[in-house]
Amino acid sequence: MHIVTQGLVLRETNYKEADKILTVLTREGGKRTVKARGCRRRNSPLAASAQLLVWSDMTLFEYRDYISLNEAEVLEFFWGVRRDVEKLALCSYFAEVAEAVAEEGRPDQALLSLLLNSIYALDRLNKPPALVKAAFELRLLCVAGYEPLLDACALCGEEAPAQPRLDLGEGVLCCAACGERGSASRPLDAVSLAAMRHVVYGDPKRLFSFSMNGESMALMARACEDFLLTQLDRGFRTLDFYKQLDMGEKGRWPS
Repeated sequence: MHIVTQGLVLRETNYKEADKILTVLTREGGKRTVKARGCRRRNSPLAASAQLLVWSDMTLFEYRDYISLNEAEVLEFFWGVRRDVEKLALCSYFAEVAEAVAEEGRPDQALLSLLLNSIYALDRLNKPPALVKAAFELRLLCVAGYEPLLDACALCGEEAPAQPRLDLGEGVLCCAACGERGSASRPLDAVSLAAMRHVVYGDPKRLFSFSMNGESMALMARACEDFLLTQLDRGFRTLDFYKQLDMGEKGRWPS
């Protein structure tokens, strides 16, 4: 059976002498494992589309549990990302996280839109990488079913809690007075909390329509990253690489 779709390559693995095994997030079929025969040969018509973070029109051939890439035409290379090593590393991290939460064969338009919009924000809109990263991590958790409760302190109900903190395990907001001692949490301030509420409760089409810098951005960045790692209960090699690149210029997150 032939399937005409659009897809973004999340991972590429060389196979045999000239093939690749691709993990592709498709519009209609969700995550798919696809074999691209001969794509590593010179002048292969599949070569361009069989690369990480390339968005293409694709014709797939499915037979039983086997899917191969028959035809492909590139729609977007995201050159603005590819020319910047920091942006490329960050988008590779986005792809690895998306692969981790996506289910094989289950359509997930919200996840695909989030991933494409996040790459676009770095590629064309030139949004600050720290802002895009934090918003992506937090929104992805919402899409994956780990949406935090940020409307008020989970214990006292205060909508504007003093010294707010995000409980990493429970995914709830608490004020300094109500926070349980010994529980893993990350500090926020009024600005970072407002930004996180925008990401969680706002229009996904306006996900990156806010600006932040300085201490508030650092607080949000650390909280979102640690919340994602806690909820997914794993690390990501692409995140480790990105942080190695980023650490030299920006230093460590505040405690």
